Amino acid sequence: MFDNFVIPDFLPAAPEIFLATMAMAILMIDLFVKDNRRTATFVLTQLTLIGCAAIQIYTSSGEITYTFSNMFVDDMMSDLLKLFVYMTMIVVLFYSRTYLLDRPNMNKGEYYVLALFATLGMMVMISANNFVTIYVGLELLSLSLYAMVAMNRDSLASTEAAMKYFVLGALASGMLLYGMSMIYGATGTLEITELAETLYNGESNKMVLIFGLVFLVSGLAFKLGVVPFHMWIPDVYHGAPTPVTLLIGSAPKLAAFAIVMRLLVSGLITLAQDWQGMLIILSVLSMAIGNLAAIAQTNLKRMLAYSAISHMGFMLLGIVTGVVGGDARYALNAYSSSMFYVIAYVLMTTGAFGMILLMSRAGFEAENLDDYKGLNKRSPWFAGIMLMIMFSMAGVPFFIGFFAKFSVLQAVVAADYLWLAIVAVLFSLIGAFYYLRVVKLMYFDVPEDETPISASMNMRILISANGLAVAALGLFPQVIMSLCAYALLRSL
Repeated sequence: MFDNFVIPDFLPAAPEIFLATMAMAILMIDLFVKDNRRTATFVLTQLTLIGCAAIQIYTSSGEITYTFSNMFVDDMMSDLLKLFVYMTMIVVLFYSRTYLLDRPNMNKGEYYVLALFATLGMMVMISANNFVTIYVGLELLSLSLYAMVAMNRDSLASTEAAMKYFVLGALASGMLLYGMSMIYGATGTLEITELAETLYNGESNKMVLIFGLVFLVSGLAFKLGVVPFHMWIPDVYHGAPTPVTLLIGSAPKLAAFAIVMRLLVSGLITLAQDWQGMLIILSVLSMAIGNLAAIAQTNLKRMLAYSAISHMGFMLLGIVTGVVGGDARYALNAYSSSMFYVIAYVLMTTGAFGMILLMSRAGFEAENLDDYKGLNKRSPWFAGIMLMIMFSMAGVPFFIGFFAKFSVLQAVVAADYLWLAIVAVLFSLIGAFYYLRVVKLMYFDVPEDETPISASMNMRILISANGLAVAALGLFPQVIMSLCAYALLRSL
């Protein structure tokens, strides 16, 4: 029975193995931690993420390596995205720390362990080369997030948000699975690279394949949070504790981008004509509804939720314009612009939620727009940081958000989708209103509370570094742009 069993190469999956081992070890160690501040658990979690990054760099060969019977792939795209996931999670946990210390009912070891398991889910998603692996990674991430949203058991809003997220998430996972099973039925394979070959050779049932594709794209659209599968985003962002909202809104977007690339670009590129039409509709609707609905919000977390919907719609434009009429000349430029956009968005959204956490204190959530009135009088430095983040999200030159939008629009115009570029610019201009409203409140309104902002030194340094990175990478965007292009060139 085991005569044909080949021992897999464990090296490409070394960071995942290390993270899984450490997450279980931290879970056990935390049982014996008597310190209510959970300092040991926090430090071990951060060291684990740093260790993962070190192993990732050390084991990166720059080549495409398959292991575990071709279910797992290690390439430059996965290496780069995972490094950004580790960096984002380290920052997210640092931001969360002060907030959790002010709320002892939430400052438990489980928070850090669940964050590690969510990271593991993202890593598996990024390196998946098989429908089963994608699903396992996705469920590991989703189940960790469901539990984290409901962590504040005393909050009715958190419990409601967790229930909505769980029910809608289960529905989306079912759609994704159904789509995968139909594609498997039409092609006879679960492996993404083999799927591409089968479709290229024309050995499949086209009708079943298109039905499967519709369900697959619907499931992916839910995970990205684009219209009309966006219903969960505003409620979950609003109801979840702010550190959990920060986690949901940042690193998982990198993993979602990876599975869109693996499934649609690596596996179903032959059906590009079919899925491009679907993505164009999702993209335009997301930019329209996301930007228009955000204007009506008075809660900053809800505003950022609708903003996330519009940003994900914008990101899809790059994936849409990779192949035009069977011509893949602009593919690398389009996909790398999309990847750059996701990385820029994660950097900006981390800073925005970091500011909400910085302003919050025990018994007070700084999540309403009115809480930012006159921030410049209370702290000119933090008002300046928030200004840079808001300008960047609005796409004002010369911040990273501007170049992210510009690179995607460049790809759209190069692919002769001029009308799509005009629509995107139009909705970006509408979106600028609600970002600039925050700036207006900070600089031109009278503060309701005159007390200066007090924050820990760690928080001050980190939020300052985050804001300055948004500005610095706007002046030198070529650094990340060329990294994305190089990673995709060596991976696709």
